[in-house]
Amino acid sequence: MPNEKTPTAEKPSFMAAVKEKYFNIYNSKFRVRGEKYHLGETAVAYTLLTPTIITLILLFVLPLIILLVLSVNDFRVNKGVLDFNGIENFLYLMRAEKFWKAMRNTVIFAVVKLSLDVCLALCVALLLDSKVWCRRVMRTIYFSPVVVPVVACSLIWLWFYDPELGPFNQILGWFGIEPLKWLYSSDTAMGSIIAFSVWHGLGYNVVLLLSGLQSVSGEYLEAAKLDGASEMQIVWHIKLPMLMPIISFVISMGIINAFKAFSEVNVMTPDGGPGYSTAMVVNYIHELAFTNGRFGRGAACSIILFCVIYALTALKDKIGGSKEIDG
Repeated sequence: MPNEKTPTAEKPSFMAAVKEKYFNIYNSKFRVRGEKYHLGETAVAYTLLTPTIITLILLFVLPLIILLVLSVNDFRVNKGVLDFNGIENFLYLMRAEKFWKAMRNTVIFAVVKLSLDVCLALCVALLLDSKVWCRRVMRTIYFSPVVVPVVACSLIWLWFYDPELGPFNQILGWFGIEPLKWLYSSDTAMGSIIAFSVWHGLGYNVVLLLSGLQSVSGEYLEAAKLDGASEMQIVWHIKLPMLMPIISFVISMGIINAFKAFSEVNVMTPDGGPGYSTAMVVNYIHELAFTNGRFGRGAACSIILFCVIYALTALKDKIGGSKEIDG
């Protein structure tokens, strides 16, 4: 019999060897701090996240670094040179009378506006959640100011507040009330700004609270009615406790929005109003950096504002979290 050749395994091609090696690497795992991670899935994840990471670095991380650098330097537009001065910018703000006036105005604005926002929005949301006539139309009316730019609304209300031609004083005249100076008096300027801000942002909070009310299960409401609970008891003991997460979010956003208010003040009361009675911290930052050209001081004031907002938000979360745990 002729000698039969034993079959020999074919030598894999170069591309097959590359593919096998690639898949071995792709399916390999590595350990970080005791946790195992899939190398291929991790690589794909970071590849997809790269555009977002680059955007965050360019829009948030890099500006923050520049802000920190400017806050410890005396940078002026006319010089264009960084002159390191340590904490001198922060010490200047601690001694500046305008800074404390702006901070006081901002705190008053935030406390009054936030209180009115939550109370009025909750009342309107409860009203729209009940069976009232033209609920859909009313929801649209309350939300419509939110979609209009702040500057456009401010210009309209600037005419409303006009002491001679504005409709507000004409309405007061119908009831025999003396006309007010509104934005042109230090006694009423801040109240006028607060009234406009509450009107402009009310619809946003109403929509949030109304969505929370409509998500309350009907089983709880029916059980309470069968137990003889009144409408006020249902609101106080069922609806409000279930609305606490949304109310907490409304308060957090209200704190942030109140402390960064700028456009309405800048349009309706330029230069901080009469006697600097309506100037907010952001307006003071704008004055330092872009009017006076002291970007270092403006950056330092921005950092102080950030710390204040962060501290208030953290305090709110701590208090709200403890109450939620106690409940």
